[in-house]
Amino acid sequence: MAESVFLAELSWPQFKSKVAQNVPIFLPLGATEQHGPHMALNVDVVLPTAVCERVARNVGGLVAPTIPYGYKSQPRSGGGEAFPGTTSLDASTFSLVVRDIIRSLGNDGIRRLVVLNGHFENTWPGVEGVDLGIRELRRDGVSDMQVMRLEYWDFVQRSTLDRLFPEGFPGTELEHASLLETSLMLVLRPDLVDMKQIPNDGPAKFPTYDRYPVPEGFVPASGVLARAERASAEKGEWLMRDHVELITNAVRAEFGL
Repeated sequence: MAESVFLAELSWPQFKSKVAQNVPIFLPLGATEQHGPHMALNVDVVLPTAVCERVARNVGGLVAPTIPYGYKSQPRSGGGEAFPGTTSLDASTFSLVVRDIIRSLGNDGIRRLVVLNGHFENTWPGVEGVDLGIRELRRDGVSDMQVMRLEYWDFVQRSTLDRLFPEGFPGTELEHASLLETSLMLVLRPDLVDMKQIPNDGPAKFPTYDRYPVPEGFVPASGVLARAERASAEKGEWLMRDHVELITNAVRAEFGL
């Protein structure tokens, strides 16, 4: 059986050997969520998995299977649950899934873990899952598990954002299905992007509060919160280069690799 950077593609003896080497494990947190009429529902799985794969290769780590369902899509950051295909978990469910995976990896002997988030709404339920997982491991006598938890989109050079948004960066939450994610998908899975379907009904103009139930017209009908027409594979390469380099440096620094 060939060696692989993906944990699930190893046999159990191969995995056991990696555990003995104290390699870092990467756990991508994804989602199945609408990303406009021009991209597939699996954007939040493809992107964090790809970042984890590249960083894992740089540091000799392994990538655990990506969690494909995330916490509920919100209107002001993901369009919302009303879009067909968006399939989500309650916050408590998501946190417990993260907890159980961390506990299982810790019981297998993993001591270096990077939890990398790829879905905006996963942030705080993910934090809770990490906390619960570490708590349970300590209860079981495992006190030396080290966990890094991060959002990949935070690892980008200011100069790169200035090149991408000469008129000013609108913010990560409004970039849902827009220039950043579309550009990265053009690098990783261009077969899942249809540039002819990019809408022009944005950008969204949200108030600084939420409304329940969500009023009609609150979210652009397309589900795209900013503008994606200037996306390109070249811009995606700028982003991916930053993400991988900066996260690699952070992992090496934290884990002494």
